[in-house]
Amino acid sequence: MDNLVLSNLTHRPVRTIVSIMGTAVGVLLIIFTVGLAHGMLHEHGKRDANIQAEIIVRASGSIGLGGSDPWVLPVSHARELAAIDGVRGAVALGQALDKSDGAFGSRFLDGISYDEYADLVGIKIREGSKLTGGLQAIVDPVWVKEHKGKGIGSTIQLFERNFTIVGIYEPPGGARVKIPLATMQEQFGTANRATAIFVGCKDPAQQDAVAARIKQRFPDEQLIFTRDLPELYASGLPALNVFLRVVIGVAASISMLVILLAMYTTVTERTRQIGVLKSLGMSKSKIAWVIEQEAIVVSLLGVITGVLITLGARFVIMRLTTLRIEIEPRWILISLLVGLMGGTLGALYPAVRAARQDAVEALSYE
Repeated sequence: MDNLVLSNLTHRPVRTIVSIMGTAVGVLLIIFTVGLAHGMLHEHGKRDANIQAEIIVRASGSIGLGGSDPWVLPVSHARELAAIDGVRGAVALGQALDKSDGAFGSRFLDGISYDEYADLVGIKIREGSKLTGGLQAIVDPVWVKEHKGKGIGSTIQLFERNFTIVGIYEPPGGARVKIPLATMQEQFGTANRATAIFVGCKDPAQQDAVAARIKQRFPDEQLIFTRDLPELYASGLPALNVFLRVVIGVAASISMLVILLAMYTTVTERTRQIGVLKSLGMSKSKIAWVIEQEAIVVSLLGVITGVLITLGARFVIMRLTTLRIEIEPRWILISLLVGLMGGTLGALYPAVRAARQDAVEALSYE
């Protein structure tokens, strides 16, 4: 039986390879898309967690993780928070999204009062000067690496206006591009308002107790610990989870349709062979199982090929760009299950069709 399956696979090597690659594309779609999404979110979360502030205060009802929060927090709340026992300092900032340099996607921006922000989170100007106001921007070294040829004195278009890069700060934390808070407030018409307030604790080990005091003083505001940001960015975006489910569905459909077409063609070409097997006494279930075995072998080879292609693409992309792609074992397992399920379901109809063929008609088939 096994020899029959292998001989059938090698009888049409081009078709077998195409079927394997079709399944591999589905696997690549799952692992690469999920890895890219989770990698970018985790990296964003780690950058935010890298700031020297333990608590983020946001307005009640905020549903995003930055960039789309309402401008409703009074800047004066920062002074009130700074007066709470155990608080080292507090600084208000604005967070917004703007279109990216490319044709797609968006760019995350911080609006800061430089001196207050730098004192709290610990950033320093490595080259150039600090923000003083107007259409100025500072960027981190990673941004400079991504945008070769741009540096201090270069312009960057934000909110459809040209901003001048005046400094490069380190260490990276929060948005890679930062502009004056007053400029961002002017852009959105939200004077004396902010989207978030960063709070630093005198003793980071006591941040839970400090958070309890803040909650008592501001019971309606949301509190987020920066230590939780990496996981929150990965799990706190419902739209992303819906998107990933759609990707899995599309990948499963690709695998199923590729295997369906390949196995259906196989059954048609082997009509006489199936008639011979039936005349020799092979049962319907065994004939159907031969077709299913072929589909399973092709699907398994497709999954392995897809994983290898994904690992290769990840290596190249991470070497040539600053993108981060995380290959998670559980998604490799999910892609294996999706590939096998798609292949098994795709071969189901051809297998049943082969099993139901009449032996006499199959032997007379030309």
